[in-house]
Amino acid sequence: MNPLTRFRKILVLPLVIALALVVLASPVTVQAHEVTNWNQIAMNTLFAFPPPAGGAPNAIQVNVAMTQGAVYDAVNAIEPRHQPYLLTTHFDPNASKDAAVATAAYTVLSNIVQTVPLSITFPNRASLQTSLNIAYAASLSLIPDGEAKTLGIAAGNAAADVMVAARHGENFCPCADGRFGPSPWVPNPAPGHWQPLVVNGTPVLDPTAWVANVQPFLIQSPSQFRTDGPNALNSNAYAEDFNEVKVLGSLNSTTRTPEQTHIARFWAGAGNVLWNTVARNLVDQYATDIGDSALLFAMMNLSAADSAINCWNDKYYWDFWRPWHAIQRADKDGNPETEADPSWTSLLTAPYPEHPSGHLAGDGAHLEVLKIFFGTNQIRFGVTSLNFPGETRYFDRFSDALNEIVDARIFSGLHFRTADVQARILGRRVAHYMAKHYFKPIGSP
Repeated sequence: MNPLTRFRKILVLPLVIALALVVLASPVTVQAHEVTNWNQIAMNTLFAFPPPAGGAPNAIQVNVAMTQGAVYDAVNAIEPRHQPYLLTTHFDPNASKDAAVATAAYTVLSNIVQTVPLSITFPNRASLQTSLNIAYAASLSLIPDGEAKTLGIAAGNAAADVMVAARHGENFCPCADGRFGPSPWVPNPAPGHWQPLVVNGTPVLDPTAWVANVQPFLIQSPSQFRTDGPNALNSNAYAEDFNEVKVLGSLNSTTRTPEQTHIARFWAGAGNVLWNTVARNLVDQYATDIGDSALLFAMMNLSAADSAINCWNDKYYWDFWRPWHAIQRADKDGNPETEADPSWTSLLTAPYPEHPSGHLAGDGAHLEVLKIFFGTNQIRFGVTSLNFPGETRYFDRFSDALNEIVDARIFSGLHFRTADVQARILGRRVAHYMAKHYFKPIGSP
């Protein structure tokens, strides 16, 4: 089924015409609303968490999914256009959607801030909560007092409450859904298995390895879309991947061009922050209304969260070594086509197993949802790097950006190509599962 048919209420007519002609219309007047405002507040808040408290990219994705799922339910409960995610209660259609959005996001984010276990160092907990309080008061101050505002707040609280209950369980435990649980990693010194980098005598471990066993939001289990796994160490395919990253991904590579080095650094970091920014820009550019914006951010972030969960489950299932260990210990891999270099180091590093790529799993999900939502792969958009403020790279297709990130992870020395390709497929599969099983328009078969 054509995604534009399934999500037929998403696009305004001028955009459908523009996309049919594959011509981008000039930006229209922005219709600002609380969905984009609170998405930005959410990303800024969650990105400021210390990594062990949930500030690592995979944990950020879990938390933003909670927020956007509640925001969607709050708006959809007032004007039901699509199937609810969790909240089945309907609210007065005259209720303020802006009040509902701000309340749902504020309440879920406050819960996330306050329920990080006290055993985890979180020095900016109080300041983040204060910032949320100020932002919420500012949002409510823009909405006239009255019954509509009161009803909107009630809808937002209801959506937040059902989300929090779903993640905390009957005993209201902050880790009932697997957050802040034990690490699944089991050390194995054999060739092919991941070993942490050691800095100043201390192993650098994944601060949020627990994402591997978090209860998914949409899919049925953390391993539902298990990837095919890394290539066998003695295979030609492994040797091909090995030799590619050995040449292009080293810290001092003489083969990697300056532009390739820049691309590697451009894409380093939290992809979810980048894609939520892209989505906000596109929503603004096409004046997407509050209901459809809530739908987009829910579809995108819930899908990306499950991609992260499945990806991290895969990482610790396959437990595959990173290029810097593989290349330094190639004399142990049993492959005559690989040659060890004990001094080899990568341009960038990461503190968890290699396969599959966490970045590409998230990228695959985010971009596939954007394709589904806008009904096309051909749409011009810009991505502004977290590492080069003020620099924006422009693309004419969502797939063009995805292809560049695959190469970027190799240029950085972080991944073998197989891990990137399989992760991209993983993200797409989760997005397609979402589209098949969730958020169907009201009245659709």
